[in-house]
Amino acid sequence: MADFTGWRVLVAGASRGIGRAIAEGFARAGAAIAISARGEAGLDAAATALRQHGGLVDARVCDLADGTAIARWVGEAAAALGGIDVLVSNASAAAMGGSDEAWSANFTVDVLGAVRLTRAAEAALAASGRGSVLYISSISGLGPSLRSPAYAAAKAALNNLTISQALALAPQRVRVNAILPGSILFPGGTWEQRQASDPALYTRTLERIPFGRFGTVEEISEPALFLASPAARWITGQTLAIDGGQALA
Repeated sequence: MADFTGWRVLVAGASRGIGRAIAEGFARAGAAIAISARGEAGLDAAATALRQHGGLVDARVCDLADGTAIARWVGEAAAALGGIDVLVSNASAAAMGGSDEAWSANFTVDVLGAVRLTRAAEAALAASGRGSVLYISSISGLGPSLRSPAYAAAKAALNNLTISQALALAPQRVRVNAILPGSILFPGGTWEQRQASDPALYTRTLERIPFGRFGTVEEISEPALFLASPAARWITGQTLAIDGGQALA
């Protein structure tokens, strides 16, 4: 992977799973890291793990449903790291179903949270000369969903936001892309929980993945580093599905 020594990377929603794996990937590659999450215990554990790689790690609690908290976190993180080169918006409400609460939570965190994060980081990203934004979306945004319509609609909006932001920020030479993970299995994650609580759904989902297995967090973090790296310097406004062919089925 690329050498990110001297880079400043912010990852929102980094206490576990995909966000933590992305933060660890950048830390291993030499970047200074600022991470946030709602839960202090998980955030502290992630920060401890990241510091084992020897670089600067700044960890602060931030609720992505709170616009004031977002602006404060981005400002404090940028000050701690000395700027921002990469912004990763990974936090998700992941509210299933179609209740008013699910609609509100998904759009507030997944969509408006990404908007607020980008707005708060825009000046620093433009000043870096190599700024890029990465939204972690989902293949759920590519089609309809009976089980989680609010979540799927929010991710579809996030996919559209990606191309709008890419166009808006291109004059400042800031790139904006999105990764759309398929079903990812990791300790404590949704699919590990479903394996115990809803084995029928777990099995049906597994059977619909052409590669015959769930994905891993590393299979998301490695492309994330590529999209942020100089090797992807001519890539912007793209939504990349990483799902073992799941969306094709």
